[in-house]
Amino acid sequence: MPLLLMLVFALSRIPGMLPDNFSAAYAIAFCAGIYFSGRMGWWLPLGTLLLTDIGLNIYYLCLGWNVFDLPILKYQLFVYASYACLIWLGRRFKPETSFVALLGGGILGALLFYLITNTASWFFNPFGNPEYTKDVLGWITALTKGTAGWPSTWEFLWRTLMSGGLFTGLFVGAMKLTAAAESAREKGTEDEKADEPEPEQAPEEGKA
Repeated sequence: MPLLLMLVFALSRIPGMLPDNFSAAYAIAFCAGIYFSGRMGWWLPLGTLLLTDIGLNIYYLCLGWNVFDLPILKYQLFVYASYACLIWLGRRFKPETSFVALLGGGILGALLFYLITNTASWFFNPFGNPEYTKDVLGWITALTKGTAGWPSTWEFLWRTLMSGGLFTGLFVGAMKLTAAAESAREKGTEDEKADEPEPEQAPEEGKA
């Protein structure tokens, strides 16, 4: 199941597969913290993100983007720090936690991702946006309006929360249904065993 989930997620990162800034990455990291046991909850989602990011960087490099410049690489480190925070947040929950609470955790994780990555974008300013001045106004601009010529960061926030909530709901719902089906199957097996007649014992021979 974890490997299949990561494969589906990797395919979803193909350019054009999903709308811009609409990603399953936030939900994947959060749900990995909940459902993946041990170290797998860390290395599997982060490794999948790293491999797919390398492929995406090569793709955008061919389109003329300077994706391997130092400011961009520093920014990407904070992106991975954000994913690690989402996994850590998922570790604070249990699979048995209610659907509503897990959905809220996924949305909260998406919000944290937005705050951390947009703050890093303002601080490192990898694309040299003139609006991102090193003061409170520049930081607020990075969190709200963004830079000219691109959609506002409010739109990015909306899509981040929507995709985080949607994919968290899908993953958690699938896991809840799977757990319920397994529990019902196990209960049915136990009931069948309880209904089976006990084998008759041979009568004891009379004692002399």
